[in-house]
Amino acid sequence: MNLLNPSVLRNFRKSANLTQEDMAEELNITQSHVSKYESGRKILDHETLARWIQITNCEVHAALVMFGAEICAQAAQLATLAPAFSIGVGRLLFIM
Repeated sequence: MNLLNPSVLRNFRKSANLTQEDMAEELNITQSHVSKYESGRKILDHETLARWIQITNCEVHAALVMFGAEICAQAAQLATLAPAFSIGVGRLLFIM
């Protein structure tokens, strides 16, 4: 199951000013795999998705796309109430 629309992956990569070759090198995969992920011909596993998001520094955008603005706003509100909780939420986003 795709957690993100493949075009979102491309947008994340491009917003980080990375080529497919750059992303492939960062993920230790081939450029062909990057192309297949971005076109939806191959589905990312959770670990690779987490690395993709981390490499492109798009954690907030990915959370909004995957969980919606309301859930993210509630998590942010909880984080202000309990700073230690925010670390757990950040890690939880990448486990899912």
